[in-house]
Amino acid sequence: MSRIGKAPIAIPAGVTVEVKDHVVTVKGKNSSLQQKINPDINVEVKDGHVYVTRPSDDREHRAQHGLYRALIHNMIVGVSEGYRKEMELVGVGYRATATGQVLELSLGYSHAIYIKLPPEVKVEAKSERNKNPLIILTSEDKQLLGQVCAKIRSLRKPEPYKGKGIKFVGEVIRRKSGKTAGAK
Repeated sequence: MSRIGKAPIAIPAGVTVEVKDHVVTVKGKNSSLQQKINPDINVEVKDGHVYVTRPSDDREHRAQHGLYRALIHNMIVGVSEGYRKEMELVGVGYRATATGQVLELSLGYSHAIYIKLPPEVKVEAKSERNKNPLIILTSEDKQLLGQVCAKIRSLRKPEPYKGKGIKFVGEVIRRKSGKTAGAK
């Protein structure tokens, strides 16, 4: 059996999980998330835990067993605690400002880049003197948050020579040495 799939998911206080017509709905104090489930996979809620089971050991059922358990767990953690990602802009003149759901980035191009974020994602931009500007993104939906972060990062990926670009806080960029001067 799948090691991830067979582990029960504990439901914290203040969170309700409901399964109806192969749709799992997780409601928390200030938001709710939904996930459509394959009809072959069985999801049960009992005794304050969520159990995910599969009908057979087919390759497809084994793959989906762990997947749906992880998706339901991410929804439960999202509505109870939420997810947070911090990204920093490394480079001279790189700036970020957030007004409402619009993020304005200045990344060394000839123009500013404006990104309209989905309403589920909250954005905050910080810039302190002598520190790299930070973009802080928070959301209940882990998948949507990851997609938004990937989109922002794709605008200027960190390059290996000087390390300039948009990177996650704490991420280590493998650096390369440049040309060797005067190789004889």
